[in-house]
Amino acid sequence: MTDAPLHFENFSRAHGVQLGQQTVNLIAGNQYLSNGRKSLILQLNPIFDASHTRDRTTSPPDSACFPGTRNGVIQGITSWADTRIVLSKTPAVHVYWFHGFAGSGKSAISLEIAKIYAGSGRLLASYFFFRNAGDRSRMDRFAATLAAQMASAVPATASFVEAALKAEPGLLAHGTPLTTQLERLVYEPFQTALKRGLVVKALIRGPFLIVVDGLDECEDKQVVADFIDHILDFFKKHPSIPLRFFIASRVEEHIRTRLENDGVLLGDLNRQSADEDIEMFLQASFQGAAANDRVIQEFVRAHGEWPTKSDMSKLISHIKGSFVLASTIFKFIVQPATEEDPSTPMDRLPLALEMNGLDGLYARTLARSQHLPHFQNIISTIALLERPLPIAGIAHVLGIEAFKVVHVLLNLQAIVHVPGTDDRGEVTLCHTSLRDFLTTESRSGCFFVLPSFHLHLSYYCFSLFFEEKKGPAQGYAWQFFDAHCRAFTGSETCDLTNEVEQFKAQARQSLNENRMPYHAFLCTLFFYSLFQIDPTSFQKFQDVILARLERKPSILSPEIISPRGEKSLA
Repeated sequence: MTDAPLHFENFSRAHGVQLGQQTVNLIAGNQYLSNGRKSLILQLNPIFDASHTRDRTTSPPDSACFPGTRNGVIQGITSWADTRIVLSKTPAVHVYWFHGFAGSGKSAISLEIAKIYAGSGRLLASYFFFRNAGDRSRMDRFAATLAAQMASAVPATASFVEAALKAEPGLLAHGTPLTTQLERLVYEPFQTALKRGLVVKALIRGPFLIVVDGLDECEDKQVVADFIDHILDFFKKHPSIPLRFFIASRVEEHIRTRLENDGVLLGDLNRQSADEDIEMFLQASFQGAAANDRVIQEFVRAHGEWPTKSDMSKLISHIKGSFVLASTIFKFIVQPATEEDPSTPMDRLPLALEMNGLDGLYARTLARSQHLPHFQNIISTIALLERPLPIAGIAHVLGIEAFKVVHVLLNLQAIVHVPGTDDRGEVTLCHTSLRDFLTTESRSGCFFVLPSFHLHLSYYCFSLFFEEKKGPAQGYAWQFFDAHCRAFTGSETCDLTNEVEQFKAQARQSLNENRMPYHAFLCTLFFYSLFQIDPTSFQKFQDVILARLERKPSILSPEIISPRGEKSLA
């Protein structure tokens, strides 16, 4: 199910207001189109929160370079991006692949590069992928989003993008190859604008740049592979075009095998020592915390410097160049005390040094709320959602009150972004590595999020179809019910027979009169699977239900469950 079309509300709650002729300006991130181009932005329907100017607290990754850090790395990238083709003595390298381990600071550097070239008028577009963030974790709207940003950054290209859409009305239709969309909406309009005079600007200022961050977080691996093959082929055919691609990602096989290429410049962040930069970040961060924390102030007054030079040296050694670990450890140490965890920052610092990297920190932080009601369901929901939801949306999905979600999340703010209100802003993970931790049993242990929880999310979505209450959760249910069904039935790690039985047992225990009976859900899911265009991913689930039918034909009979738990077959 696709997103709702873009809409606008002007003075939506005003009364008795008359509006004459209006000039409409659409502004989102680095995209600005006046009413002369508003039809183009409506046609393209870009993802506004994919660019470098998004609100990072609600649209992760929330990563930015601390002032004065990463200067050497950034200078190396800008030297490549600033090389003019006509002045270069060697063939131009159009693609820079910047790779490193999780948490090494790739997204922060991508953001800084995008800001530098946006400021000089040479950023054509930027796109930040993020896993489990709806369309930002897929390629479906990638080309349209780049085209919309390009039309704003280089207005000379806008009319050629419009012409392409007019010439091929189905260009944005689902199923149109990404490579075709990129050619028609990005490369060809850019090339045509160059011929009409844009080339002079490129010769004077330098090549234009497209920044693509987190390419490994895109779920469409084959499309990613096609994208890389296509841009490399494009630059072979057009070696003199003043355009660069800066791509940042982890090292994953479908990316590495294509980008380890003579036509690509490789940048390995793991080889760059970050100790001095991390020390600068920690010193400034602890000083800022002390200025606002009376407990720290009184401790320093009584005992002297904190953290000590020895503490700082141990922290830097323990962090091992990971900026996300540095940031998360700092948040863990200075987070406010709670009734469940009354420890002070001075108590937590030695604990942080004992933790096994990010995994130890994640486990220690999650343990602060582990004893609270609904903890596992709340954490599992946040980890497996296809798109983030606000606090009220998560509560609605789970059928619990919002304050119970808040109670669990308040202790986890070192690793989870918690919005200030229940119904605005989404609950998001501070870093993708937390989702990796939660969904890998060997790392997370008792905090492991079972793949079978997708069955529960399918059930919650199904139940929401029949509720009168409207809101983000219901919209989410309509859009992602199928995705959760397929994720459960297609899981290689699930024993479907056992998981269905466990689901039924839990559904009986937490009987909610506002939820559809679980038998009705399983019955519906069975028949739903039979009518899919490609039902193969449901085959194991169908086998489980059919096996039960052989033993107990009444399983698919409509079942009526009273609020008191009394059951009867209709």
